[in-house]
Amino acid sequence: MIDELTSDKFIRHTRKGDNRLYEVTAHDSPHTMNEIGRLREIAFRLSGGGTGLSVDIDSFDTNSFTPYKQLIVWDPKDQEIIGGYRYIHCAGLDIEKMATHELFEFSDQFKKDYLPFTIELGRSFIQPNYQGTNIRHKGQYSLDNLWDGLGALLVKYPKIKYFFGKVTMYTTYNQRARNILLTFLNTFFPDNEGLVKPYKPLEFDSENPYYKELFNPKDYKESYRVLSKEIRLLGENIPPLINSYMNLSPTMKVFGTSINESFGGVEETGILININQIYPEKIERHVSPILQIANKLKSTWWNVTKPIISTIKNEGQQDAEKKKNVQKSNNVRKIVRNITEKPLTPKNKKGRKSSTGSKDSSTEPEDN
Repeated sequence: MIDELTSDKFIRHTRKGDNRLYEVTAHDSPHTMNEIGRLREIAFRLSGGGTGLSVDIDSFDTNSFTPYKQLIVWDPKDQEIIGGYRYIHCAGLDIEKMATHELFEFSDQFKKDYLPFTIELGRSFIQPNYQGTNIRHKGQYSLDNLWDGLGALLVKYPKIKYFFGKVTMYTTYNQRARNILLTFLNTFFPDNEGLVKPYKPLEFDSENPYYKELFNPKDYKESYRVLSKEIRLLGENIPPLINSYMNLSPTMKVFGTSINESFGGVEETGILININQIYPEKIERHVSPILQIANKLKSTWWNVTKPIISTIKNEGQQDAEKKKNVQKSNNVRKIVRNITEKPLTPKNKKGRKSSTGSKDSSTEPEDN
């Protein structure tokens, strides 16, 4: 796997923790993809989700034409993948190739005015050995490191206006706490334009006066304090990734919640972040440092890539290329399947016990 993490896939060093960011695909790095899938499944299963298989790898990862790119944080000292996202640029992309489209219906306005300028994010994870409460604080900067990667995407793709994806809550999460959290999200981050909606929306008593009267729609800060207090009283915490997104932009949109039956019955809430309205301190932390040195970076990853929309071929060319690439796609899947699978437990070093973290550790995946 280490041999696949070559200089052309290197993105940047993280600001904290002395780790490294890479981008790979199932096609150019099948062994790395297998390890990503193994660690994703471990992280999601520990929280109550997952595919139930030995690795979490699907057709979106292995697609011949438009495979999702895997953004990973690498610990060069212990030679482990800390965590990652997968992403895809939506310009010119068939919406059937988007993972979110399996659960959400897109309006014509969303497809026309938003998707061409959108990166879809998904499968966010931090492996258990690097969660916030593990021994020796190895996971202290894990989520922050991932956000360094998202900052790099904004520098590489300057025309991007939106991040789109899903945040996840698990069936193990207190249902009343979930209802309070969803009420808060719907109150402060509504989709007033009807851009996206779940095919099968999660039903909960959203009109219950108890939930609605908790929050003052005109006072976000006070309502946030109420939210935190009420959820803690129920023995829960705001899931860390959801909490991060809520404090990323004042204009985030939420699109309702759908149950993902193919991923352990987890509850997925669609979200959209307007890049231009991210709080300045977040830009200063994750984007500005790399923007200042991007022209000095030698990695070929930083070379501007042609937009997907500019490489669309006519139907005849597409048909010929499809036939040519069928075997290629099958070979990638075969390589991933045939790689020697490790036991479905976190990898430990020097006899250390793995830690599954606590409810407020940075393990909540954004998209499953």
